[in-house]
Amino acid sequence: MFLTTLLQDGIQILILAVAIYYLLAFFRGTRAFQTLLGLVVVLAGFRFVTTLIHMDELGWLLNALMPALPIALIVVFHPELRRALAVIGEHTGSSTAASENTVSEVVRAVDELSKQRIGALVAIERSASLRQYQQHGHELNAPLIWELLATLFYPHTPTHDGGVIVHGTTIVAAGCVFPLSTGRADLRSYGTRHRAAVGLSEETDALVIVVSEETGLISVAYRGRLTRGLDVVSLREILTKTLMPEKEEPQRRWRRQPADTAASPAADKQVAVVDQVAEAIAAVEEERE
Repeated sequence: MFLTTLLQDGIQILILAVAIYYLLAFFRGTRAFQTLLGLVVVLAGFRFVTTLIHMDELGWLLNALMPALPIALIVVFHPELRRALAVIGEHTGSSTAASENTVSEVVRAVDELSKQRIGALVAIERSASLRQYQQHGHELNAPLIWELLATLFYPHTPTHDGGVIVHGTTIVAAGCVFPLSTGRADLRSYGTRHRAAVGLSEETDALVIVVSEETGLISVAYRGRLTRGLDVVSLREILTKTLMPEKEEPQRRWRRQPADTAASPAADKQVAVVDQVAEAIAAVEEERE
């Protein structure tokens, strides 16, 4: 009986430890983690002071507010919690596969737009559905042809200001409105397209390609991380390893890239990543360093 109880307690402690570890690993480096850390420090310091100098009334108030703390945390961190649940749901589905022709068409269109300095925003759908965003755009369900994809962003066309959603070998919608990333100081100097790309990548697992109309620079957003200054070769490598996993090289350890990495040899080293998209981006950045 004693051994059974001990074993049950050990299993419960192990489950809690693993859950807390992965939860902290998921939020690490985000604004939510910093906010949570600050909240813990404030509450711990407040508790220590009230106990040390016997401030019974304030201690009672703190005890009365503690039951409402979980609800407050849910309200404050609901974007991060929604994203965590979306990540869990992604592993129950399968990513959209694409052919080599798909990669070539997207890369060629982006290259042409970059040369002409025409702004573009292309979201490539993976496991998480982008249907809620395509509903507010113009549904096309057209074959993915680079001339058509590039034309959608030419000035004075009805869809040039919005985003395009690509699903497999189909352009499903154009002129879509993506959610803007807000509250991040590192994105304040960027335009609407870049913030929309980061915002969509924070909400879903989509790989979002951005072409700047001011500089023609190519960027890729994924998981809230923006990688800037990619060339056509790097973009093709990222798309190939992301959308055509059967052509991936054997598994190896990669390093995670910072939240926003400019194209320079002095870019910071990357840490371990969690999926094929992050691995591809890390591989490209590693080669360029």
